[in-house]
Amino acid sequence: MSDYAIRATDVSKVFVNHLERATSFKERVIRRRALTQDFYALRDISLEIERGSTVGLIGANGAGKSTLLKVLAGILRPSQGTVETRGRIASLLELGAGFNGELTGRENVYLNASLLGMSRRETDRVFDSIVNFAELEEFIDNPVKHYSSGMYVRLGFAVAVHVDPDVLLVDEVLAVGDEHFARKCLDKIAEFQDDGRTILFVSHGLDLVEQICSRGVVLDHGRMVYDGDPYFAAGELRKILGTDVPVEIEAEETEATDEGISLGPIVFADGNGRTESTFHAGDPMTIQVPAVISAKWRAAVEWVRAVVMGVGDIPIWEMIAKRTDLPSDESDWLLTFMVPSCPPIRGRFVLGVSLMSASDQPIAAIRSRHAFEVRAEPGAGILHVDYRVSAEPSAGAPAISAASTSGGTDIHAAASSKVGR
Repeated sequence: MSDYAIRATDVSKVFVNHLERATSFKERVIRRRALTQDFYALRDISLEIERGSTVGLIGANGAGKSTLLKVLAGILRPSQGTVETRGRIASLLELGAGFNGELTGRENVYLNASLLGMSRRETDRVFDSIVNFAELEEFIDNPVKHYSSGMYVRLGFAVAVHVDPDVLLVDEVLAVGDEHFARKCLDKIAEFQDDGRTILFVSHGLDLVEQICSRGVVLDHGRMVYDGDPYFAAGELRKILGTDVPVEIEAEETEATDEGISLGPIVFADGNGRTESTFHAGDPMTIQVPAVISAKWRAAVEWVRAVVMGVGDIPIWEMIAKRTDLPSDESDWLLTFMVPSCPPIRGRFVLGVSLMSASDQPIAAIRSRHAFEVRAEPGAGILHVDYRVSAEPSAGAPAISAASTSGGTDIHAAASSKVGR
């Protein structure tokens, strides 16, 4: 049994969109269908959040992020599908949720804490810490209707993180508040990560998702379109928003398998076979891809293509396993690509593996959920290139004609492929 904190299976959420308001009861009864339309805020979402992970939920406005967070928190009931949770969940889903504007900050702390499952004795024990974290000592006995939006968020976040949650759900808490409080929130999130707690939060700050998340989930019009490494999740959203740099590539993006074919998971390891996610230029790297191929498909697989891709799915290098390298009689394969020396590139990369037919069409493909990182000498860009610099007065410098201009140092990264069992 997997160690999950939250599991959503085939979850959809439908709202009724009123196209035109009825002017009478008779019109409401007779023309009900004509006056309304079903709107799918979420459609067929299946998601499993592992215990101890930090997941960023990103997407354009109206993509369904906040709705999904509310469904996972149990605030909204899914129209179809199921949600399972383990452990105490604390949620801060919208500004002032659970607060009564007529009550004081002190009274709202006890009210909000009780809604999150804390007893009065437990709240008494952490009350001073909550107020201190929110930095509202001078205003804690004032009605919260006089609080600013930043004060609302500070108090709500302070309560949420003090209920000792196993799972913390947060919706854009860092979007309101000053830099000092944002830093406190990040420090508290880091503390939760060290304690092995599960965090799921919505954010429009892609840099923040890349910085603190172990996983990124992208929603688009209520559908989950990407689930994997946070760097590549941010890249996927930038493509949806049109804020990336368009590049024409031939990398396979679909994670499709047919009946009788099972691929993955993809494992990155060092030269000694130990699982690894960070490499340095020059380090050996081993990539293994388990595959189960039925007899129906074994004859159809002519070659295997593995493409290492950077952010934006830019292909960096390609590795090929030919038909002669592949087992012909066995259904269980273990494809092993051995890179004797990582090229001098820097950045985070994913791997796409495709089983190809004789007509060079993909039969099935898989993409690594998690990225690996290659570290090279510091500087901008992904590639380290050797070069020389000279500077002298232009009057005495020899001219270089366009016809005789030569390129810089060429750097080639070679990778060998091997298939074993």
